[in-house]
Amino acid sequence: MPRTAAVPVQQRHPLPLLVKLAGFLALSMLVPAGHGLYFGRYADAQAFGLWAAILLALATAIGLATGNRRPRNVTRSHLTALLGALALLPALAALPVNEAVVDTRYLNAYVEMVAAATTTGGTLFAPDRLSETVHLWRALVAWQGGLLILVAAVAILAPLRLGGFEVTYTARFGQSARLSTEDQSADPEHRLTRYFRAIAPIYAGLTVLLWLLLYGSGDPSTRAAIHAMSTMSTSGITAGGGPAEAASGLGGEIIVFLFLTFAVSRQVYAGRMPRDQAVRITRDREIRIALMIIGLAVLLLVARHFVSAIGLATQTDPVTALRAIWGTIFTVLSFLTTTGWESADWDTARDWSGLDTPIVLLMGLTMFGGGIATTAGGVKLLRIYALYEHGRREMNLLVHPHGIVGGSVRSSIPMRGVEAAWVFFMIFAITLAAVSLLLAATGLDLTGAMILAVAALTTTGPLADMAMGTGPATGIGTLSDATKLIWAGAMVVGRLEALALIALFNPDFWRK
Repeated sequence: MPRTAAVPVQQRHPLPLLVKLAGFLALSMLVPAGHGLYFGRYADAQAFGLWAAILLALATAIGLATGNRRPRNVTRSHLTALLGALALLPALAALPVNEAVVDTRYLNAYVEMVAAATTTGGTLFAPDRLSETVHLWRALVAWQGGLLILVAAVAILAPLRLGGFEVTYTARFGQSARLSTEDQSADPEHRLTRYFRAIAPIYAGLTVLLWLLLYGSGDPSTRAAIHAMSTMSTSGITAGGGPAEAASGLGGEIIVFLFLTFAVSRQVYAGRMPRDQAVRITRDREIRIALMIIGLAVLLLVARHFVSAIGLATQTDPVTALRAIWGTIFTVLSFLTTTGWESADWDTARDWSGLDTPIVLLMGLTMFGGGIATTAGGVKLLRIYALYEHGRREMNLLVHPHGIVGGSVRSSIPMRGVEAAWVFFMIFAITLAAVSLLLAATGLDLTGAMILAVAALTTTGPLADMAMGTGPATGIGTLSDATKLIWAGAMVVGRLEALALIALFNPDFWRK
């Protein structure tokens, strides 16, 4: 009998990344819906429940229509989807917020959700104006945004040598080369799935652990969950006061401090950790430069308070001095990781010396930022280390112009990485100046425009209210619509980084 030709089975391609993210966002609306239903906030439960059903149906319909289409360039599709997730998905997340919050406009809800999705934090509303259900949704959106950034950093940005991985371009450079060069030729969908399965359980497990520790320390369950998600995403979102006014007190601050250290280095989220990783953590360049920055900042601030206290002849007992030092250490790490929380003892340090908050120093800490492939923003510590290493190398050449550097090649930053760090730093400075001028053009004074620009580009929203000396009801919330939209755009640029946006405008990137 003659053989019949086999009919090829049509291969079904995965859903577009943006559709997956929209469906996941809609599904997560059931969490605040259940929270509102449990605590008797039926209006909030109805708003989140109805929009969850509507958006899930819409995402399913779009998924059915686009599920069998494969883009010509999957990596390019993922990068554009990442930009869409930060700019467009907040429009969906704002729908139930606009309905749940009385007497507000959709624009305010949208900017609020952009601040959450980009892990910037900050708020346009007074804390008591939002219910705990809405605060929980803000923290949950920020938590999902943090998870998206963690996965996208190693699955999307690293193969493109973006997001800080451009510093580790050569495979001979230390611990970060393993992620930046691994599987660059692998299928992007496979890489995205692989790193999600590796990172999501760690991220979720640490969040649950922090929630239980804060709840056991005395925080109410909802406040503990909000602070746990905000700590892991470094968004600094709170239902009011942050850890400084939490029922857990000093114990809760210490717990939060320990978990904030995860934003200094990406090592805790590295999938398939090598056997010698424990040794490598002790030699991690990001941890070294973070300790150096924290030590210098704490020393300067404590000396500043101590000298002022002597000048005022303030009588201070050792316990008060130690609490002032602790408040300084916590606040410095919080702003370095772009979380933006103050310690309860930060006021103790200021009362001790009679000095105001050193806004310029805190702004500098946020610009340094945390580690690459973490939820922290800013310039990133690895780039700072590259510039520091290059400066030390140039100083050695000035002292010994004909000297020959010995030792292993692995101990130095490759020149291509140094050049990339300088390029990013210059682009960051130009972007900061441009955003400041745009904000000033809307009517803000130059100081306020600079503060808002730094807060947006470093994803440190609480810096804006703290530095401007006003609460959200009289500060960010009273800005003009043009200022809010510029600020929202700056938050997206700060989260995705300007280099990734420049890559989208590169003609070679769009060629087949």
